Amino acid sequence: MGEGNNSVAAVARALEGLHAAVGNLGQEYGDTLGIRRLVSDVARLSDDLAELGQPDPKHRPGPGPEELEEISDVEYDASMWTDAEHEGFGAPDRHAP
Repeated sequence: MGEGNNSVAAVARALEGLHAAVGNLGQEYGDTLGIRRLVSDVARLSDDLAELGQPDPKHRPGPGPEELEEISDVEYDASMWTDAEHEGFGAPDRHAP
C-alpha cells in the first residue's frame, strides 16, 4: 500500500469517527436542520474521498510536517553580525571606489 493509500485510509478513519460523533449529536439534539446538514456534510466528504482516485503521478508532494524545521522568533545575538557586510552597502569601514 502506497503513502497516498495510507493518507486516504487515515481520512476514511477520521470520517468514520466524525460520522459516529454526528450520530451521537443527532440522538442528543433530534432531527434538526443543523443535524441534517452535518449528516449531509459528512456524507459528502465521504463521497468526495471515494471519488478521489489515485494521485497524479506527476504531482510531487511537499515536505510533511515532520520534515519541517521551526525557526524561533528570538532575536539573534548582535555579535553574530560583527564584521559582516550589509547587503547593498558593503562593510561599514570601507567605501566604494
